[in-house]
Amino acid sequence: MSVAETATVPKALPDTVRRPTARRPAPGVLAAGAWLALVALAALLLPLLPGFDPLHGDFAHPSAAPGPGHWLGTDAAGRDVLQRTVAGARASFAVAGLTIAVGLLGGGALGLAAGWFRGPVDKAIGFATDLLMSVPSLILVMITVALRGPSLTVIGSLIGLFTVPHFTRVVRAVVLSLSERGFVQAARMIGTAPLRILRREVVPHVAPVALTFAFTATTVAIVAEGSLSFLGFGLRPPEPSWGGIIAEGRTTLGSAPWISLAPAAVLCLTVLALNYLGEQLRSKGGRG
Repeated sequence: MSVAETATVPKALPDTVRRPTARRPAPGVLAAGAWLALVALAALLLPLLPGFDPLHGDFAHPSAAPGPGHWLGTDAAGRDVLQRTVAGARASFAVAGLTIAVGLLGGGALGLAAGWFRGPVDKAIGFATDLLMSVPSLILVMITVALRGPSLTVIGSLIGLFTVPHFTRVVRAVVLSLSERGFVQAARMIGTAPLRILRREVVPHVAPVALTFAFTATTVAIVAEGSLSFLGFGLRPPEPSWGGIIAEGRTTLGSAPWISLAPAAVLCLTVLALNYLGEQLRSKGGRG
C-alpha cells in the first residue's frame, strides 16, 4: 500500500476519545412524562370511542364496585367513574390551557416592558401587579362565577389573570439580567431598534424560563379548578370535573370510596408529575 493510500485510511479513535453519548432522561422524568401523556391521550381519544357518555347512568348498578364493565366503578347515579374522570381531565386541561395563555401573554408582555424600559414604566407595572396580588383571588373568582355563571372560559380567564403578576416578575427579572449582557449592549451600540432587540435577542432567552414557570402555573390552575368545583363554583352538575366528582362522592366514602378516590388519585398524580417536571427543568436551567 502506497503512502497516499495509507494517508486516506482513517485511524480508529482511542478509547479515551469517544464521542459523548446523549444522557438518558432520569426514570422520574420518564415516569412523569408517561403519566401526563397517558392522561392527555385518554382525555383526547376516549371521548371519540362509541358508547362514551359520562352522563349516562346505569341504573341497574348504582355505586357498583370496580370491575369488568365499569373499571373504576359507578357513582350513586350509575354513571361510570372512569368515563367521568376522563371527561373531568378535559375540563381541567382546558382551564389550565386558558390560564397559561392569559398568564403567559399578559405577564410576559408586562415583564418585558418593565424590565426593558424601567423607570416610571417599571414602577407603574410593579404597583399594578402588587395590587393584583393583594386581592384574595379565590374569593373574587367565586364571586365572579356566582354573578356570571360557571364556564370554563370564565374560570380559566380569571385564574389566568391572577397568574399574570407572577409571570411578570419572572420575565422582568430575566430581562433585567439580559439587558446588561454584552450581546444586548452591542446591539444597542450599533443602533438596533429596541423592538428588534427584544424580538431577536431577549425573547429567545426569556421564553425557556417563562415556559418552565408555566408548569407551576398549570398545577395552580388544575388545583384551583378542582377546589372551585369541590366548593360548588365550577361546572354545574352533572357536567364532570375532578373537583365536582370528588365532592359528589364525599357522602359515600364509607360505602363507595372509589367515587372520590379515583379522580382524587388522578388529580394528585397529575399535579405531582407537573411539579416534578417543572422542578427538573428549573434545576437543569440553573446548572446551565
